Amino acid sequence: MDIQAVRDLAARLREQTARVVVGQGAPVDLLTVALLAQGHVLLEGVPGTAKTLLVRTFAAGLGLRFGRIQFTPDLMPGDVVGTNLFDFRSGTFALTKGPVFTELLLADEVNRTPPKTQAALLEAMQERSVTIDGTTWPLGAGFMVVATQNPIEQEGTYPLPEAQLDRFLFKVVVGYPEREEERALVRLHGHRAANPTLDGLGLERLADLATVEAAREVVRSVRLSDELVDYVVELVRATRGRPTLACGASPRAATMLAAASRALAVLRGRDFVVPDDVKALVVPTLRHRVVLAPGAEIEGLTAEAEVRRVVEEVEAPR
Repeated sequence: MDIQAVRDLAARLREQTARVVVGQGAPVDLLTVALLAQGHVLLEGVPGTAKTLLVRTFAAGLGLRFGRIQFTPDLMPGDVVGTNLFDFRSGTFALTKGPVFTELLLADEVNRTPPKTQAALLEAMQERSVTIDGTTWPLGAGFMVVATQNPIEQEGTYPLPEAQLDRFLFKVVVGYPEREEERALVRLHGHRAANPTLDGLGLERLADLATVEAAREVVRSVRLSDELVDYVVELVRATRGRPTLACGASPRAATMLAAASRALAVLRGRDFVVPDDVKALVVPTLRHRVVLAPGAEIEGLTAEAEVRRVVEEVEAPR
């Protein structure tokens, strides 16, 4: 596979997804970048903005094994990763695998469950493995989590801890569609009250795990100059020690931003990264990794606005 083949695959995936989910082109592009960079994605938006349908359609186009967990207040960690159950016929314990054993996992409404259950995904997202009763089970290099969450101001939500937020490559804000997009959406799906079933939408399987791995190899070969390495590091370090931020971004954020920039360069048809690739991904990479200082929050500032200010202040290489 070469750069053009990866671009063609991404374009077909975007076009097919747009036939089902109208007006969410930017989230699809970021999902594709995250897939190629082996990152996880957090989708945030109010109910009814097609977050779940978007992920299901995206997974169907990729041909990956798909799993879904509906997070609720009474969900337990064992419901996520699985558990060892005693088999009375054999007299031994046997593993009953949880839905985390898949290739693309939809963690639906992840902030509806308490922190103890949220933490069940920590090892899976970082190590791509889970430990059950002292035994570690690999999930495979293709494992990817796409989580959805409602805005934390809504009733019955538990904010994700910083350690878990830091494991998401991107936080993507899914907003309302534009007027014409919403009209197109009603024309497309307005003849039924329920969500459409994927079987009836004529979706084509465009890839498989082997194809995705080949595309990732292309991304890994993209050149990132020393000047751009310095630029990525300076952007991340500039979020630390700011009076408006109580906590800046971690070193993990720098490595993830570099990997994502390589993926975006490929989708833009290049085998090298330029500053605009990095700039395009700074906000979705850092907006969930910085914490506002109490005084800044009172003044009405936002984490995203502070990240944008950092981009303006840090000089890009020429």
